Amino acid sequence: MRSRPPLPPGPWLVVGLARSGIAAARALISRGEQVVAVDRGSPAAIPDDIDAHLRTEGLAFLASASAVVKSPGVPREAPVIAAARGRGVPVLGELELGWRLLPNEFIAVTGTNGKTTTVELLGHIHREAGLAVAVAGNVGTAVSGLAGSLDAGATVVCEASSFQLEDTLEFAPEGAVLLNVESDHLDRHGTLDDYLAAKLQAFARQGNDDLAVAPAGLPVEDLGGCARRVPFGPGGELDDRAGHLWWDDEPLIAYDEIRLRGAHNRANAAAAAAIALARGIDRDAVRAGLRTFAGVEHRLEEVARVDGVLFVNDSKATNVASTLVALASFAPDVRVHLILGGQGKGQDFAPLRGRAHRTYLIGEDAERIGRDAGGEHCADLPTAVQRARAAARAGDVVLLSPACASFDQFADFEARGRAFKALVGKSARLR
Repeated sequence: MRSRPPLPPGPWLVVGLARSGIAAARALISRGEQVVAVDRGSPAAIPDDIDAHLRTEGLAFLASASAVVKSPGVPREAPVIAAARGRGVPVLGELELGWRLLPNEFIAVTGTNGKTTTVELLGHIHREAGLAVAVAGNVGTAVSGLAGSLDAGATVVCEASSFQLEDTLEFAPEGAVLLNVESDHLDRHGTLDDYLAAKLQAFARQGNDDLAVAPAGLPVEDLGGCARRVPFGPGGELDDRAGHLWWDDEPLIAYDEIRLRGAHNRANAAAAAAIALARGIDRDAVRAGLRTFAGVEHRLEEVARVDGVLFVNDSKATNVASTLVALASFAPDVRVHLILGGQGKGQDFAPLRGRAHRTYLIGEDAERIGRDAGGEHCADLPTAVQRARAAARAGDVVLLSPACASFDQFADFEARGRAFKALVGKSARLR
């Protein structure tokens, strides 16, 4: 593993106090750094040891800061971030900070869809092999939250979003995985090219001894950096053909042995297997991990079957491509009642028109989404669940796969998924 660049000298200003910002502030405080933290909103449950200032952009605190940590949810155009860069003050993203604080080997997983599933699957494969691992990023623990508590021999497997990667400066993981690239977050990045450029920061500074895993058919010749490229999927080094995943021209596992549902999850499994095998993890452990991993919460999570109707929580689907993948995971003759909507992020929802038996629209952009995709307008998630439940018949599926961000009505996609599960549980009790 490579040495890390030193941190800039403090004092520090942390901008944004969601999970990542809190983790960054506490990691710096634990090192004895002087830290002030700001948030333009008023998030709850700020730990007492953080000198936090809420409902402020933070410009007044910049003069006394020598370095800034930017939470991934804070746009680069935020006044305090623009001002810091204009003054030459170093601005680190939380992922960059965590990587610099940890001596461990890193595997960074990025892509539009499938990151959480692949990261958790990789963690599961490491555990099957008896290897120390910590899973971090957008799932569970923020990367900087591991600082000071993680054994140096553990591998960090981290989910790396475009928001996190666009703020990297020296980040260079020993392994980087690109799952796919679809149109997403154009409200933040502006163009698909800029979005892809942010994703490719995971590869840009890799060295000759590192690994770069990407789809065999990816129309990007140069990922950046100098890592060994390991393609996965049909025609790749980790091949996908004849009903099996293959490695070294030998079948690794049959499709029907992989526990995860859908062709998209087979691609996720192939990516996870490729980076694991290329790093030398035993193939029997990889095979066992693929056979036993049941998936993650909020990602095609089968919640309950009520009177023959299957309720599925796919709240993690925050873009159109992800929802299309979810719909494709069900047999063509299954009637799907789709709950769709939230903050649309400037996407085109027309590809979803006619893809479900019935569509129920919720959230801030419901009217615009309805113009693209059609559907029945509902005031909120409880109304949508109630109407879908009333219309569904035995053998049908009620699928929450919103294709949208959740922040208009929920704290995050996890809160949205938990609310859906609670409503399904209530429906089961009242039947």
